[in-house]
Amino acid sequence: MEKLYVNENFLFPVVEYLRNFGHDVLTSLDAGNANQRIPDDEVIVFATTQNRIVLTLNRRDFIKLHYINSQHSGIIVCTQDADFYAFALRIHEIILQNQGNFANQLFRVYKPS
Repeated sequence: MEKLYVNENFLFPVVEYLRNFGHDVLTSLDAGNANQRIPDDEVIVFATTQNRIVLTLNRRDFIKLHYINSQHSGIIVCTQDADFYAFALRIHEIILQNQGNFANQLFRVYKPS
């Protein structure tokens, strides 16, 4: 399983499901980084120093940052889904499909239409 870092805007029920699937998920709150207005580029630096994949709903900014500097431990950007279990399962499936191959990569998880 993979080590993930979720920023403040991520949904905690999804985090719980990912943990139940066996992933090591560190939240910004767990890391002592909550409510500090840490810039997104510093979120990536923090996650990279912790060897964690960034998991975020902030697609636009993190996609842009990936193209500016693709040296990171991986980024998964997502569209929000109120079905927390299905949302977590889609993330889990991306992780299983790409296990060990996240460095410097950007992955997208979309809510089905």
